[in-house]
Amino acid sequence: MNLKSNSIITQKSQKELFEFLTDLNNFEQLMPENTEKFEVDGESFIFGLKGMPEIRLVLKERAEFSQIILGAASSKLPFTLTVDIDEIDESMCESTFNFEGNFNPMMAMMIKRPLQKFIDTLSENVENL
Repeated sequence: MNLKSNSIITQKSQKELFEFLTDLNNFEQLMPENTEKFEVDGESFIFGLKGMPEIRLVLKERAEFSQIILGAASSKLPFTLTVDIDEIDESMCESTFNFEGNFNPMMAMMIKRPLQKFIDTLSENVENL
């Protein structure tokens, strides 16, 4: 299952947004309003949304200033959340969140809408930084 947010233009340089997002503490500012738990532990963070199980994301890879890849800590639900950051000029960049997961068709059908809403919220909150 592949989901993608809209591309968002941010009034931050590519480097500024990359550094903001690689500090996992900052993801708390991007989380939806119904976040009940958010804790950073080294190169990972765990979050819980109302009515959903808690999820731990681990910082898997980073390509300096252009891409950040977060992945599920558990192999039970294998997925990645990739943030692509493209420079527009010295003070603006464009970012897109891409979710890629390997789920059975029934699970995919159940989680597709909430996941799309989640990545859209992250993206919209980046726009408002």
